[in-house]
Amino acid sequence: MSMLSLVMAAAAATTPAPAADAATLAAIEATCLDYIDGQLEGDPARVSRALHPDLAKRAVVGDTPYERLGLRRMSKDELVELTRQGALKTPKAQWSRSCRVLDVTAETAAVRLETSWFVDHFHMGRFDGRWIIVNALWHSKPR
Repeated sequence: MSMLSLVMAAAAATTPAPAADAATLAAIEATCLDYIDGQLEGDPARVSRALHPDLAKRAVVGDTPYERLGLRRMSKDELVELTRQGALKTPKAQWSRSCRVLDVTAETAAVRLETSWFVDHFHMGRFDGRWIIVNALWHSKPR
């Protein structure tokens, strides 16, 4: 492969995906904010609206005595129940969160949510025109 071909291939691999329209980006961000703001408010209905019924939420824990390549797993129901219990309820003056849309196709999106405590990486799907969180891989930030 010639040097020019290598440069062209590298450029194509790092070129961002075509930008989604403003309405699509706003809808994706609204889902991300419904999720986190619902948790911070302690509003399980708001959190539930943002999540697919078959949500897969996971955190890497590494090898444990019981599992190689261990993951902490959480379902939609568990996450909604933690919200109901107020696990992340926080006074609004202390909120620090941002949602960044990383990639969008016609029916999927990749999103990064960052708070003071953790980072979530979401896969979202568009169902009947509505964006919903399908998968989440998260990690705690160092304290």
